[in-house]
Amino acid sequence: QVQLVESGGGLVQPGGSLRLSCAASGFTFRLYRMGWYRQAPGKERELVATISAGEVTNYADSVKGRLTISRDNAKNTVYLQIDSLKPEDTAVYYCNANLKTLNYWGQGTQVTVSS
Repeated sequence: QVQLVESGGGLVQPGGSLRLSCAASGFTFRLYRMGWYRQAPGKERELVATISAGEVTNYADSVKGRLTISRDNAKNTVYLQIDSLKPEDTAVYYCNANLKTLNYWGQGTQVTVSS
């Protein structure tokens, strides 16, 4: 059974940092491109960052320089470090695993940036 379990979200003040984690199970993690997406209230889900099986990273232009995606294949976990948080980063952050036509999603973790 495929599972993606996100953690690490919460309430953070502007300028703060968070590290999100996504623990994967039920598939061959090291073969998959992993990604983080986010969905703010009233908006569509958008791509934040991806990391390929070969650890090539890709970031949305809106977050470049503030976010770092990484993976640990030994732990079947992908991470998203978010620095210099802004109120507009408030959203539910979703973990994604993709391999060709296979596409899996986690349940999401809420990140709220507010003073």
